[in-house]
Amino acid sequence: MSTTLSEAVIAGCTADELQAIPLPATYPAATVRQQDVGMFQDVPDKDVRKSLVVDEVPLPELAPDEALVAVMASAINYNTVWTAMFEPVPTFAFLRQMGRAGGWDARHDLPYHIVGSDAAGVVVRTGSNVRHWKAGDHVVVSPAYVDEQEPATHSDGMLGDGQRAWGFETNFGGLAHYAVVRASQLLPKPAMLSWEEAAVNPLCASTAYRMLVSDRGARMKQGDVVLIWGATGGLGSYAVQLVANGGGIPVGVVNSPAKADILKTLGCHAVIDRSQIEQGDTTLLQRPEGWKKLGNAIRDAVGEDPHIVFEHVGKATFAASVFLARRGGRIVTCGSSTGYEHTFDNRYLWMRLKHIIGSHGANWHEQDEVNRLIAKGYVLPALSTTYTLDNVGTAARSVQTNQHIGKVGVLCLAPTAGLGITDPQARARIGEDKFKVFQQAGSTQH
Repeated sequence: MSTTLSEAVIAGCTADELQAIPLPATYPAATVRQQDVGMFQDVPDKDVRKSLVVDEVPLPELAPDEALVAVMASAINYNTVWTAMFEPVPTFAFLRQMGRAGGWDARHDLPYHIVGSDAAGVVVRTGSNVRHWKAGDHVVVSPAYVDEQEPATHSDGMLGDGQRAWGFETNFGGLAHYAVVRASQLLPKPAMLSWEEAAVNPLCASTAYRMLVSDRGARMKQGDVVLIWGATGGLGSYAVQLVANGGGIPVGVVNSPAKADILKTLGCHAVIDRSQIEQGDTTLLQRPEGWKKLGNAIRDAVGEDPHIVFEHVGKATFAASVFLARRGGRIVTCGSSTGYEHTFDNRYLWMRLKHIIGSHGANWHEQDEVNRLIAKGYVLPALSTTYTLDNVGTAARSVQTNQHIGKVGVLCLAPTAGLGITDPQARARIGEDKFKVFQQAGSTQH
């Protein structure tokens, strides 16, 4: 019986062997369907387990600047939750926009959307214009999908009009057995990490890096106090590590004592359990009396107000963030998971000379910089829980309902967790326990 390409990838076959095996006509992928766009109308709980399904889909043809990656593992990001809720707009609008551009972009306009903005895997084919990657290479995938022929892209990849979030604003994303990516999305997989550990990093780690470290973000310096909302979540867990590594003073906000213990292991200088401040009043931090109470807790912990507030929660916290930043401080924001229409007291912004900085994703160079830190063991994967692709709906639901910590991984072609480590000696030097901080707090595999 002949070996399939998926079986060859799992077996670790050579580049020549991979190229000699025919591509599959179809492959399993996590999708949302255009026919389901209205399913949550007037439904209070938009349960993504109902809309996110695994379908067998046709394998698309590769453009000259693209690579086909056999995805060993992927991860859940909040943009997948948005896609599966069909909010704030159904992502089929993005796919139709690509379709109108014509050419290779027309492939993306389909009645199904293959989602997922993180991936780690093996290159199995490359387009005719791809120079630096070949079949058999172990890679991680940057979610920044940019147009190299736009002038602005060469200043900053996130500035070009054609910049999109792969697997959210494009089709053929990472929650699948195969993914179509541009060569400008590829980076070498850190050799000391397993497939699922490598897969969870690209989107959140690079986003946090741009927000805090890059000269396009808050430009954190040594000694800066940084308030981090959701500090054990996907973004926050990387922010804590980057602040601590850079000589800053991370102050993490969590909602339970158990999460506080995780942050202390990561080197978080101070941890504030918001449940102790709210005392059951979940709207307290949306009102001035709550802001002042949290501000006092921060001063008690570190003796001063934050230089930087790391903001991604949005509507539920943004007014507090503007209030809490010190005079001349910076609020850097990359998202709004609780709602994108923000109301805040502008007096605290203009009269105290504060700055709001918008940050979106990360360009390829920033991706490479944080991938280097991960490869050297200076930034650790925030993987807590791993699901199989068949259970992708349950994985996404755990993120939707905030029942997770760190990042939620999804095994795609990898038959089990723990595979893909090609430099065990480097891993041993870091210490196996360091890679298990989040996994010990979450469950292992579903």
